Amino acid sequence: MSRRAASPYANTLRRRLVQSTLALPLLGPRGALATALGYPRLMQGPMIGGASPDSMTVWGRASGPQSLSVEYALDRAFLDTRTTAAVVAQPEDDYTVRIRIPGLAPSTRYWYRVLVNGQVDRYHKTPYAARTAPISSAAFRVAFGSCARVQLDAEQRIFHAVRAAEPDLFFWLGDNIYGDSDQPDVLAEEYRRQRMVESLTPLLATVPQLATWDDHDFGLNNADRTNPVRDGALRVFRNHWANPGGGLEGVPGVFFRFQYGGIDFFFLDGRYYRDPNDQPDGPRKTLLGTAQKDWLKAQLRASTAPLKLLVCGSGWSMGDGPQGDSWAAFLHERDELFDFIRDHDIGGVALLSGDTHVGELNCMRWSERGGYDLYDLVSSPLAQQPSETWPELTPEHRVRRVYMRGANFGVLDFAWEPEPRLSFTLRDVRGDVVWAPLTLTASELRNGRATCTEKTIVD
Repeated sequence: MSRRAASPYANTLRRRLVQSTLALPLLGPRGALATALGYPRLMQGPMIGGASPDSMTVWGRASGPQSLSVEYALDRAFLDTRTTAAVVAQPEDDYTVRIRIPGLAPSTRYWYRVLVNGQVDRYHKTPYAARTAPISSAAFRVAFGSCARVQLDAEQRIFHAVRAAEPDLFFWLGDNIYGDSDQPDVLAEEYRRQRMVESLTPLLATVPQLATWDDHDFGLNNADRTNPVRDGALRVFRNHWANPGGGLEGVPGVFFRFQYGGIDFFFLDGRYYRDPNDQPDGPRKTLLGTAQKDWLKAQLRASTAPLKLLVCGSGWSMGDGPQGDSWAAFLHERDELFDFIRDHDIGGVALLSGDTHVGELNCMRWSERGGYDLYDLVSSPLAQQPSETWPELTPEHRVRRVYMRGANFGVLDFAWEPEPRLSFTLRDVRGDVVWAPLTLTASELRNGRATCTEKTIVD
């Protein structure tokens, strides 16, 4: 009998088995088998995490226990390339990895591409470019938003407008997914769906992304510290973001401090330690928890930045009412923090938040209490139904008319001449500015300055 010729599939399988054997020292037998039986690749990503003047971090989720590294260069042709150390994706991390690119120059654009088992990912062969942070004070732009519900808007055209605005950073202010579950696996699955949105993927790959969370990516609606799977939700969050930090030793959470271009950003965790909203307010009721609040106060006192942004998923004004899902249900702790800023003469503080399903610009008149006026800059939603009832609420002071016509994102422009300042605008799905910009200078954010009235335009 003549020997039957091997099929093309068998030949291909044999070749991959041989190739995978070469990777055994790094991947082990499970990784070699995964390599042999399919095309190793990124399932989601790449995404740029927090950038510093001398490094960047690339996030990705692999198709299995593959070895991932990043090849990078100053030119798109990759004529002079370097490659990072490899990281093997682990099942306990849902095959997500964070790969740090060290030894970079500040304010410099680098081209990069992901290598899977030493080869360029066959589905991501076109390189991406991202820029490191400036080493000192510099003008830059931040875009931010909240509430992205892929179940209602799979296209999310807003991200075309975000990319066209050419931000240097993008901030996610919570409800980054609508997990709405007490099962961590469901939260992870919603992250995978959101990361596959076609309009979003180029932004993730080219602009550093930083995030905090809110109730819908922490668990169920209005979830708080009683969430039975809060540690599972925290693990899922950490798997899917590449923030420069999160919590403290012995103090879990997603809070961290980030500096860029001479400005300080304090990302807060408004969920992990949060008491139930309907608990009576008072000195013992907390949104931040004692350890995080102490950390924030110490960090604010230590900061020498002329402008300091507090970033939280929950809105800062009292508009949502005494049992609402915002700082309105925690006014005792909020006012304690605002008084601390006044009493320690901490200048330059402004506030960012999301969650509301409308765009807002509100002010807390702390100038009437010996401090300075504090502004809450609110963008929501990125991809969700606008609220029809929120405009009826009454915060302390509205600086702009509520924007409720649809998806929107915030833009912050920071500049240093003639003095440190920020300018805030809200933009719609086309990228058009929807109201007059708000400009705040460092000298206006000092004790004794009253600015709310002069900056109000609600007609």
